[in-house]
Amino acid sequence: MRIGVMSGATPEDSRLDELVARAKDFEARGFETVWLANIFGLDAITALAVIGRETERIELGTAVVPSYPRHPTAMAQQCLTTQAAARGRFVLGVGLSHQIVIENMLGFSYEKPARHMREYMAVLGPLLRGEPVKFEGEHYRVDFRLDIAEADPVPVVIAALGDHMLRIAGRTAAGSILWMTGPNTIENHIVPKLQAAAAEAGRPEPRVVNGLPIVLTNDPDSAREAITKMLGMYGQLPSYRAMLDKEGAAGPADVSLVGDEKVLDAGLDRLRDAGVTDLNAVIIRVEDESDQRTLDYLQSRL
Repeated sequence: MRIGVMSGATPEDSRLDELVARAKDFEARGFETVWLANIFGLDAITALAVIGRETERIELGTAVVPSYPRHPTAMAQQCLTTQAAARGRFVLGVGLSHQIVIENMLGFSYEKPARHMREYMAVLGPLLRGEPVKFEGEHYRVDFRLDIAEADPVPVVIAALGDHMLRIAGRTAAGSILWMTGPNTIENHIVPKLQAAAAEAGRPEPRVVNGLPIVLTNDPDSAREAITKMLGMYGQLPSYRAMLDKEGAAGPADVSLVGDEKVLDAGLDRLRDAGVTDLNAVIIRVEDESDQRTLDYLQSRL
């Protein structure tokens, strides 16, 4: 299981210079990937183009960019440009976001989201492979090509949790990028359906990128209370709530990796055995230096 680290999700690391410095530190420590959040601050794809010019080896991924606000041709052009800047190390994590964001904040219709993603990938996928696209659908009607000769193809991981989205991810993408999903749900729901869809489409074994909070601590009860305060709202969003229910978890704290080295070792091993190919470690600061200790611990697992 590859170990990567989330960045850009808190006010403490939301400035571009800080993101670059953190990515360079992650690279020097030997981490496989830095995953950059795309919420209401800096644009993750653009930031990773900058980071790509300042780093040499580490993979650079978004976790995740919403599809609705960007036409797939614009998304493809931006991603291929970032891929050229990163010299082939960029991975696009893309997702539907949530109805409360897409409809209430942005004014788009969130009706038939799986159909939206299916059509989106029908346009985006060929363009990211350097191919022209001609597509006629309900949402998109596109006859288009891009010419960015110095860009390698861009792999895509889709934020897929439900059955329809897992089928789309398996058939059209390099895998799925998860959030707030526990190991039993990954083993019994995510991996079998994702792998079956990929096999049906003749695609390689899919990546399973799992984002989870992680804290190295000797006071797990206090850490879980802090996680509940910081991240409890994710347990109210329907897509994540469904995964927590499958796991039998009351909230995000119950699927987080929290405890001493022995507890975290067992948690990481369980994720690997469940089929997670990539950990997207969301390091939570709950006490003095806990984030630094957790980072050092993860480095020891590389």
